[in-house]
Amino acid sequence: MSTIAEGKPLPGAGLLRIGASGPETVDLAARLKGRKVVIFGLPGAFTGTCTSAHVPSFIRTKAGFDAKGVDEIICIAVNDPFVMKAWGEATGAAAAGITLLGDADAAFTRAIGMLFSNPATGLLDRSMRYALYAEDGVVNVLHVEAGRGVCETSGGEAMLAAI
Repeated sequence: MSTIAEGKPLPGAGLLRIGASGPETVDLAARLKGRKVVIFGLPGAFTGTCTSAHVPSFIRTKAGFDAKGVDEIICIAVNDPFVMKAWGEATGAAAAGITLLGDADAAFTRAIGMLFSNPATGLLDRSMRYALYAEDGVVNVLHVEAGRGVCETSGGEAMLAAI
Protein backbone atom coordinates (compact mmCIF):
# COMPACT_ATOMS: atom_id res chain seq x y z
CA MET A 1 0.00 0.00 0.00
CA SER A 2 1.36 3.41 -0.90
CA THR A 3 0.40 6.55 0.88
CA ILE A 4 -0.48 9.69 -1.00
CA ALA A 5 1.54 12.80 -0.19
CA GLU A 6 1.99 16.33 -1.44
CA GLY A 7 4.00 16.32 -4.66
CA LYS A 8 2.92 12.78 -5.61
CA PRO A 9 0.53 11.90 -8.44
CA LEU A 10 -2.78 10.31 -7.59
CA PRO A 11 -3.14 6.71 -8.76
CA GLY A 12 -5.55 5.85 -11.53
CA ALA A 13 -8.93 4.58 -10.44
CA GLY A 14 -12.27 3.53 -11.80
CA LEU A 15 -14.90 5.14 -9.57
CA LEU A 16 -18.66 4.76 -9.94
CA ARG A 17 -21.60 7.10 -10.42
CA ILE A 18 -25.12 6.82 -11.70
CA GLY A 19 -25.42 8.15 -15.22
CA ALA A 20 -28.35 8.42 -17.60
CA SER A 21 -28.31 4.66 -18.28
CA GLY A 22 -27.40 3.46 -14.79
CA PRO A 23 -24.05 2.79 -13.13
CA GLU A 24 -21.01 3.99 -15.05
CA THR A 25 -17.28 4.05 -14.41
CA VAL A 26 -15.46 7.37 -14.10
CA ASP A 27 -11.77 7.23 -15.04
CA LEU A 28 -10.26 9.42 -12.33
CA ALA A 29 -6.93 9.95 -14.12
CA ALA A 30 -8.71 11.22 -17.23
CA ARG A 31 -10.94 13.46 -15.09
CA LEU A 32 -7.92 15.06 -13.38
CA LYS A 33 -5.76 15.57 -16.48
CA GLY A 34 -5.07 19.26 -17.06
CA ARG A 35 -7.53 20.33 -14.35
CA LYS A 36 -7.56 21.79 -10.84
CA VAL A 37 -9.62 19.51 -8.61
CA VAL A 38 -10.44 19.26 -4.92
CA ILE A 39 -11.16 15.75 -3.68
CA PHE A 40 -12.48 14.99 -0.25
CA GLY A 41 -12.88 11.53 1.16
CA LEU A 42 -14.92 10.43 4.12
CA PRO A 43 -16.08 7.29 5.94
CA GLY A 44 -19.50 6.99 4.37
CA ALA A 45 -22.67 8.42 2.94
CA PHE A 46 -25.41 9.16 5.45
CA THR A 47 -23.01 8.90 8.41
CA GLY A 48 -23.10 11.56 11.13
CA THR A 49 -20.12 13.89 10.69
CA CYS A 50 -19.98 13.29 6.95
CA THR A 51 -23.57 14.47 6.53
CA SER A 52 -23.72 17.20 9.18
CA ALA A 53 -20.27 18.77 8.71
CA HIS A 54 -18.03 17.53 5.89
CA VAL A 55 -20.33 17.77 2.87
CA PRO A 56 -21.94 21.04 4.09
CA SER A 57 -18.48 22.62 4.44
CA PHE A 58 -17.85 22.10 0.72
CA ILE A 59 -21.34 23.28 -0.22
CA ARG A 60 -20.69 26.51 1.76
CA THR A 61 -17.30 27.08 0.12
CA LYS A 62 -18.14 26.04 -3.46
CA ALA A 63 -18.25 29.63 -4.76
CA GLY A 64 -14.87 30.35 -3.18
CA PHE A 65 -13.32 27.36 -4.95
CA ASP A 66 -14.91 28.48 -8.21
CA ALA A 67 -13.34 31.94 -7.71
CA LYS A 68 -9.92 30.30 -7.26
CA GLY A 69 -10.24 28.43 -10.56
CA VAL A 70 -11.02 24.98 -9.17
CA ASP A 71 -12.65 23.01 -11.99
CA GLU A 72 -14.41 20.42 -9.85
CA ILE A 73 -15.01 19.30 -6.28
CA ILE A 74 -15.29 15.52 -5.92
CA CYS A 75 -16.48 13.62 -2.86
CA ILE A 76 -15.33 9.98 -2.67
CA ALA A 77 -16.67 7.42 -0.23
CA VAL A 78 -16.54 3.63 -0.01
CA ASN A 79 -20.17 3.22 -1.02
CA ASP A 80 -22.04 2.05 -4.09
CA PRO A 81 -23.08 4.61 -6.72
CA PHE A 82 -26.79 4.30 -5.86
CA VAL A 83 -26.15 5.36 -2.27
CA MET A 84 -23.85 8.18 -3.39
CA LYS A 85 -26.50 9.52 -5.78
CA ALA A 86 -29.21 9.43 -3.10
CA TRP A 87 -26.88 11.09 -0.58
CA GLY A 88 -25.92 13.81 -3.06
CA GLU A 89 -29.60 14.57 -3.56
CA ALA A 90 -30.45 14.42 0.17
CA THR A 91 -27.62 16.74 1.25
CA GLY A 92 -27.94 19.23 -1.62
CA ALA A 93 -24.37 18.45 -2.72
CA ALA A 94 -25.46 17.40 -6.21
CA ALA A 95 -27.53 20.56 -6.65
CA ALA A 96 -24.53 22.62 -5.46
CA GLY A 97 -22.39 21.10 -8.23
CA ILE A 98 -20.32 18.70 -6.15
CA THR A 99 -19.55 15.37 -7.83
CA LEU A 100 -20.14 12.29 -5.65
CA LEU A 101 -18.32 9.13 -6.66
CA GLY A 102 -18.39 5.67 -5.12
CA ASP A 103 -15.21 3.69 -4.46
CA ALA A 104 -17.30 0.55 -4.04
CA ASP A 105 -14.44 -1.91 -3.53
CA ALA A 106 -12.20 0.61 -1.70
CA ALA A 107 -9.46 0.14 -4.33
CA PHE A 108 -8.70 3.86 -4.65
CA THR A 109 -8.92 4.42 -0.90
CA ARG A 110 -6.53 1.52 -0.32
CA ALA A 111 -4.15 2.74 -3.05
CA ILE A 112 -3.75 6.16 -1.41
CA GLY A 113 -3.28 4.71 2.07
CA MET A 114 -6.52 6.07 3.55
CA LEU A 115 -8.23 2.76 4.42
CA PHE A 116 -9.43 2.09 7.96
CA SER A 117 -11.93 -0.16 9.72
CA ASN A 118 -13.91 0.34 12.91
CA PRO A 119 -15.90 -2.88 13.48
CA ALA A 120 -17.61 -1.47 16.59
CA THR A 121 -19.48 1.03 14.40
CA GLY A 122 -19.92 -1.27 11.41
CA LEU A 123 -17.48 0.71 9.27
CA LEU A 124 -15.34 -1.89 7.52
CA ASP A 125 -12.79 -0.94 4.87
CA ARG A 126 -13.80 2.70 4.80
CA SER A 127 -11.99 5.94 4.01
CA MET A 128 -10.29 8.12 6.57
CA ARG A 129 -11.45 11.73 6.42
CA TYR A 130 -9.24 13.86 4.16
CA ALA A 131 -9.25 16.62 1.57
CA LEU A 132 -6.73 17.31 -1.16
CA TYR A 133 -6.12 19.79 -3.93
CA ALA A 134 -4.56 18.43 -7.11
CA GLU A 135 -3.41 20.06 -10.31
CA ASP A 136 -3.09 17.79 -13.34
CA GLY A 137 -3.39 14.77 -11.03
CA VAL A 138 -0.56 15.79 -8.68
CA VAL A 139 -1.39 16.51 -5.04
CA ASN A 140 -0.43 20.08 -4.07
CA VAL A 141 -2.23 20.26 -0.71
CA LEU A 142 -3.22 17.34 1.52
CA HIS A 143 -5.18 17.60 4.77
CA VAL A 144 -5.80 14.37 6.69
CA GLU A 145 -8.08 14.57 9.71
CA ALA A 146 -6.28 13.36 12.84
CA GLY A 147 -9.35 12.61 14.94
CA ARG A 148 -12.43 10.54 14.30
CA GLY A 149 -15.85 12.15 14.23
CA VAL A 150 -14.48 15.66 13.55
CA CYS A 151 -14.20 17.73 10.42
CA GLU A 152 -11.69 20.53 10.90
CA THR A 153 -8.51 20.30 8.81
CA SER A 154 -10.33 18.33 6.08
CA GLY A 155 -13.26 20.72 5.76
CA GLY A 156 -13.98 23.09 2.92
CA GLU A 157 -12.93 26.23 4.78
CA ALA A 158 -9.49 24.83 5.67
CA MET A 159 -8.86 23.64 2.11
CA LEU A 160 -10.04 26.91 0.60
CA ALA A 161 -7.66 28.85 2.87
CA ALA A 162 -4.76 26.57 1.87
CA ILE A 163 -4.95 27.07 -1.89
